[in-house]
Formats: sequence, C-alpha cells, structure tokens
Amino acid sequence: MDITLARTFLAICDVGNFVKAAEQLYVTQSTVSTRVKLLEDLLGQPLFQRNKSGATLTPSGTQFKPFAEKLIQTWEQARQEVGLPEDYKGVLSIGTEFTLWERLLTQWIPWIKTSVPDLALRVSIGNADYLSQQLMEGLLDLAVTYTPHHRPGLTVENLAEEDLVLISSNKQTEGPWEEEYIYVDWGPEFRLEHMEAFPNTDPATLVVDYGPLALQEIVTNGGAAYLPIRLVKSRIDDGSLFLVDAPAFPRSLFVVYLETEDNQRYQTALQGLRYVISTESET
Repeated sequence: MDITLARTFLAICDVGNFVKAAEQLYVTQSTVSTRVKLLEDLLGQPLFQRNKSGATLTPSGTQFKPFAEKLIQTWEQARQEVGLPEDYKGVLSIGTEFTLWERLLTQWIPWIKTSVPDLALRVSIGNADYLSQQLMEGLLDLAVTYTPHHRPGLTVENLAEEDLVLISSNKQTEGPWEEEYIYVDWGPEFRLEHMEAFPNTDPATLVVDYGPLALQEIVTNGGAAYLPIRLVKSRIDDGSLFLVDAPAFPRSLFVVYLETEDNQRYQTALQGLRYVISTESET
C-alpha cells in the first residue's frame, strides 16, 4: 500500500475534515478524496462518514487507525535505517522516562558514540506505558524505566536501587504537611507508601507528575518535594537545598529489552548502560 494513503487517512483523523486535511498536506481536496476512495477500495470497507461538520470514522475506520499509525512508524524506522551513511552499520533505538534523561542519557550516549562509533542512535522520551508499547511494536530496542511492564518476549533487568528523599529550599521544613510541599506522583507504589507514612496529611495544593518540574519550581520559587537522591545530591552538597529528616522511599531502576536481541553492537551498548549506572551509584 502507498504510504501516502495512510498519511492522508491520519491527517483526516487529526483535523476531522477533508478540506483542512488537504490544506495540511498541500494538495487539493479532490486529491484527498481520491486517495481515501483508493484506500477504501483496497480495504473493501468505508472508512469515513461525511456530514456537514466534516468527517467521522466508521467502525472500520476506527479499527484501521492503529494499523495506519504503526505503518507510518515502521516506514519511518525503515527509512532511517536503510538511509544510514556507509560508515554506520546499524541503529539502536532507545527510550527512557522523562526524569532519567538528564541523569542517564547525557552520560550514556557519549559512551555509545565512543565505544560503538558505527552505531546510529534513535532516542524516545515518554512514560512507562508508552515505552512498553513501543518495545512490543518493535519500535524500540530497549527502554530504561522505573515501572517496567512484564510481558512475554521482554527481558526485565534490575539496574539499580535508589531512594526518593524529601528535600526543601527551607532548612526549617519538617514534612509534607507544610504549605510549600509539592506532591510528585511517582506511581502507584509511591502513592501507597506516602499515604501509609503520612496518613493524616491533607492533599498537597500543587501536584505534578514530572520530577524535574518540581525541582525547577523549588529552585525558582522555593518549596519541598520527594525527589531521587541522585537528582538532587549536588544541590544538597552545595547547600542550595536541604535534606529533610523524613522517611525515604526506595525504588528500582530497570532496563527492558527484547529477549531475542543478540546483536554484538547492541550488547556493547547495553554493557555501557550498566557501566554508567554503576559509576553513578559509586559516586
């Protein structure tokens, strides 16, 4: 199937209108209509129901949409790998959660470039659900996450253990019941542990689901939050933030990858990840 047909289909899904899709794709409306008709003929089913307000998906169109999205993703992946310069022998697609980008990938990527110079890199950032889905669809080779999904065909390896600690810009902070406290949602396990440790604490007035955002808010405007010790250790050492005498919550860091992956360049890159983690742990 022509990849253009899938792109046109998804453009209509996004804007809900043949005319707007044509403008987005820089083609005429008749071209869009012709492409949709050809796609419907190939599938043997109507994909859109036209009405005065635009176009809505039929049940068949709804079923086809995830396949169209995967088709585009697979095509982009193939195009990047086939189009590599001659000096490169392969592509490693890696993913990580937002919180781990600054700490981990900024050290790991230079290591890969030095140790496996003929390996190109593709990097995705997202939450655990997104990374797991990308792995299962073959769009990622490995993912680094706090909350791995255990599924057939995936290997889950424990990389390290670390603590979430309560830090504050105010040396007098005593706990998460104070007004300046920012609640960072670190997932179901943290929610349960936090509730058990502080059962009578009122809900925080500021809740975020991205640790570095809480850190930025604390540094800029003051406050307190539970954050990974490795993320804040340098600021504690220089006295710009303070460690509060409060319970710490342990959490594990995992790498998830396909069981069938045995490429030597891939294994070398994975070895580098373990090395970077071990070095950070020692520090």
